[in-house]
Amino acid sequence: MSDRIETARNSYRAYETGDRALIEACLTDELIFYSPPDPGIDRATYFERCWPNAGNVAKFEFVRLFEHVDEVIVTYESTRTDGSRFRNTEVLTFEGDKIRRVEVYFGWNL
Repeated sequence: MSDRIETARNSYRAYETGDRALIEACLTDELIFYSPPDPGIDRATYFERCWPNAGNVAKFEFVRLFEHVDEVIVTYESTRTDGSRFRNTEVLTFEGDKIRRVEVYFGWNL
């Protein structure tokens, strides 16, 4: 398994465990995050808007997890702490061994 795939897994593990130090270690200082409600937010805004959701995720199950050039493509099915489930696909672009850009594609409730 590549180091980038392990870093990607760790970034999701951080959400499962609420380990902010772990997610911070996975991301560059210049992180740019994209999702439909958050188009192109910086690292500080990501931690304000997105990180609080860490307490709502119980687990991730990976459907796809592969590396292509400087990206790791991830499709997962996740279970929230209330038992509801959803499916997302994310493109994680790396700079060296850290995530520099995240693109989230979502909308599937399971």
